[in-house]
Amino acid sequence: MSKSIKGTLKRPNSTPHVFKRPNSSRGLNGYFTSQQKYNTLAATSFVSTGPDTLEELLDRHLAKEQKPTVDDDEAELLNRRRLTSARREALSLYRDILRASRFFTWTDSRGFLWRDTLRENARKEFEAARFETDPEIVTRLLLGGQDAVESALEKLAEKHRQEIEKERRVGGDRR
Repeated sequence: MSKSIKGTLKRPNSTPHVFKRPNSSRGLNGYFTSQQKYNTLAATSFVSTGPDTLEELLDRHLAKEQKPTVDDDEAELLNRRRLTSARREALSLYRDILRASRFFTWTDSRGFLWRDTLRENARKEFEAARFETDPEIVTRLLLGGQDAVESALEKLAEKHRQEIEKERRVGGDRR
């Protein structure tokens, strides 16, 4: 390209010089200004410094998803909120266990009240999982505990209904 163009290349803001380019269909009668030559050379230099692969081309020109930037303070605050939420749920579950254990007033085979046994076991379970930080494990433990309390209360209510029915039958026979 430089062999076919006569003259020198000047900066775009300087006075335009006219260059002759033989056998050219560009410009008027094969002539074009230094501004046109500069634009042409600048455009061709970008082609040689372009991306080497298709992936580089796509990475350069496609819009990328902007992930919200979270600094260390915000990340710590979010983590505390999650832990606080899990801690609240754990305390709520523990209180539910203590409330539910009030209904277990009979003794086991060793002579201990079921209420005390349930409370001791709940305390041990909660102490064992006290320093668990994985949110998935904490959630699994909380859900398992809630299911256990609900099923124990349902079984207790069913047993209580059966006892009431038994008393009605026995009380009905005496009258």
